[in-house]
Amino acid sequence: MSRILFIEHDGTQHPVDVTPGAIPSVMDAAVSQGVPGIDADCGGFCSCATCHVFVREDWLDKLPPMARNEDAMLSLRPDRKANSRLACQLPLTEDLDGLVVTTPEFQY
Repeated sequence: MSRILFIEHDGTQHPVDVTPGAIPSVMDAAVSQGVPGIDADCGGFCSCATCHVFVREDWLDKLPPMARNEDAMLSLRPDRKANSRLACQLPLTEDLDGLVVTTPEFQY
């Protein structure tokens, strides 16, 4: 079992417990538990950027590298930061137990 903490832009916290392997991505973990702020309009195909999250700094080096298509989608976001990632591109593994992400105020 792994726990991911989703924090809304207003500070509201949503801890989500998931089983790695049963849920494929951080985005799917949020959607399966009804976490607000993760729209996931494209269903996880990295073609919309509506699962944009800000990853807590101490987790960045534990994530897989960003692929070109994820970088391209994030480049369309006016609120992109150095710690921006698309939750659909973060495979859910046991190594992500304790991951903390914040959702932006708006998904575009």
